[in-house]
Amino acid sequence: MRILIIEDDRRISSFLTRGLEAEGYHVQLAEDGRDGLERIRHEAFDLVILDRMIPYVNGIEVCRIIRQERRSVLVLMLTAKESVRDRVDGFQSGADDYLIKPFAFDELIARIEALRRRRPTIERTDLLQVGSLTLDPATRRVTKSDREIEFTVREFELLRYLMLNANKVVSRQRLLNNVWNYDFDPGTKIVEVYIRYLRRKLDGGGQLAIRTVRGVGYTLVDRVS
Repeated sequence: MRILIIEDDRRISSFLTRGLEAEGYHVQLAEDGRDGLERIRHEAFDLVILDRMIPYVNGIEVCRIIRQERRSVLVLMLTAKESVRDRVDGFQSGADDYLIKPFAFDELIARIEALRRRRPTIERTDLLQVGSLTLDPATRRVTKSDREIEFTVREFELLRYLMLNANKVVSRQRLLNNVWNYDFDPGTKIVEVYIRYLRRKLDGGGQLAIRTVRGVGYTLVDRVS
């Protein structure tokens, strides 16, 4: 389960990150509403833990925008505002749940698990297609021109992320963050090695290509489009 925390209090965000990662969740952070929305628009998350009082775009407005843009991500609003009116505003903006600060970490985990039970298919299962290449996240099946191709778990996740961002240049660090869950550069050629694996398996003619944009990153393109 991939979780985005939008919280400007670093003590709270650090506490949440350590606890959630210990529970097996993949966690990313944003410190303001503007950055949070940008991440939601470009990356796939299952849940957003959203502070109400954040800079630039407040939590209520972030939640409204998420729903206006019809994004299926779950939203758990985390806030010190505890009046009935505040809770009503949170739910009316589109929040799926509302937790008051200070809170017990065990209760947060229980709320997350309850949300998962209410929406058991929160993982993105829409078919992805770029040119003749099709990826089914539900069955983890990949075909190219009706020919099935076998991928390892890591190769599959790398290909999926490139397909989610087809025709966009994705930086090496973003790949490390989203495919390997590294928030640092390990100083190895791991991304380059796996890009080479994908190219080898996807080769065989056609118009599909993984291009290297020198000094920037990689992009999956359909050369017909």
